[in-house]
Amino acid sequence: MSGYEAIEADDERVEQGNGLEFKSYLENESNTGRNAAGRGYLSDQPQRSGSFWTFEYYQQYFDVDTNTVLQRCVGTLIPKPNYVANYLTPSPDLYGPFWTLTTLIFSLFVFSSLASSIVAYLSDQPVVYNFQLLSIAVSLIYAYGLGFPALLWIALRYMGVNDWSLIEAISVWGYGQFVWIPVAVLCVIPVPLVRWVLVGIAFCVSGYFLVANVYPVLASAESKATRSLVIIIALLHAALALALKVLFFSYYIVKQIGVKDPLGGETGDEVPTLFF
Repeated sequence: MSGYEAIEADDERVEQGNGLEFKSYLENESNTGRNAAGRGYLSDQPQRSGSFWTFEYYQQYFDVDTNTVLQRCVGTLIPKPNYVANYLTPSPDLYGPFWTLTTLIFSLFVFSSLASSIVAYLSDQPVVYNFQLLSIAVSLIYAYGLGFPALLWIALRYMGVNDWSLIEAISVWGYGQFVWIPVAVLCVIPVPLVRWVLVGIAFCVSGYFLVANVYPVLASAESKATRSLVIIIALLHAALALALKVLFFSYYIVKQIGVKDPLGGETGDEVPTLFF
């Protein structure tokens, strides 16, 4: 009986609470989860791991599938405003721009060399390859496709424009040069007027794409003078198109085919002028 009474006393103390209190943490955990989601930790946004100067920080921007890259490349051929919202959402990438620019460099050198072979064959001249064009293509394309958007982003940050990230700037410029790849292939056609038309089309398509997607960012600045940067962008893009035409798409044969090239070129029995 004594043992029973002890147990009964213990039960009585438990019933009275004995200073113990049971508390549910489900509500707190739910609130914590909502707060974390509000801060982006539990959302679908890409996680920013590592600092800005570490490899892990940029690794996330190379995690993209082939279909997405192709869609973003094709999307530049039919230029529309809000490219970032329509194609680069939820996250821009560096994988596509890097391989777009690298493929362009490869195409410029390979197909210009192929065109040199065709010109030499039609002109009864020995084939001469200029491997210096490869280093020129690397410097020109990477400087324009990677270096210039980085400098533009720095300038806009200095002017108080914070709505545009560095990754978005590089993505827009990198994907925007995709149109030059098919042009490099088609410019093996030994007709000067056709090559001018192709270069002109590529210049208009890529130029409109860049202006349509960069000007809204420039217009968001408090200073209206920032909008004048679009003139620099247009002039620099025109300089790129002219440089590609002169360096990689200008070659002449002894027997002129089609309309004479506006830049000229030696014809007749003289040795043709080749930029290779």
